[in-house]
Amino acid sequence: MRRLLQPFWVLLAVIFLIEAWLWDHLEPIVAWVVALIPLQAFKQWLAERVDALSPAMTLIVFIVPVIPLFPLKLVGFWLLAHEYWLSAILTIIFAKFLGVGVAAFIFDVTRDKLLEMDWFETLYEFVMGLRAKASALVDPVKLRIKDAVRGDGAGWSSRMLRLIQRFRKSVHEAR
Repeated sequence: MRRLLQPFWVLLAVIFLIEAWLWDHLEPIVAWVVALIPLQAFKQWLAERVDALSPAMTLIVFIVPVIPLFPLKLVGFWLLAHEYWLSAILTIIFAKFLGVGVAAFIFDVTRDKLLEMDWFETLYEFVMGLRAKASALVDPVKLRIKDAVRGDGAGWSSRMLRLIQRFRKSVHEAR
């Protein structure tokens, strides 16, 4: 049973790591945007206000800015349902990037206050632990994919030939 669920866990780990990768890589982009437009002043202003808040109120500051993005995702799914494929994909990707970017910006400002709450700190450490486990689960798969793509002759070609032979055999047997 465990062997049967392995691809599922790898898929979940990959999704989780994609989210973590987006978070890590959007943070510098958000910092760049903050530098371009006067968001640094807003960030300073927000940090000063957050310092005066209780940790529970800081949680509201963290959650509320992401809520308006939900309708944008719904628009993307509506477009998808009505077969506006490109518009739907672009809208969903834009909403995803914007959501992660806004969350990264706000989390950067509110992290210290949020970590004052024991349950949030426990949740944060749990998520960071999951991230480490997901990396450990996916790293061997990434390594195998890199080895296969590199195509050093040993693994890629023989494995691929066996796969093609099995596929051809199953097609011929089906006739």
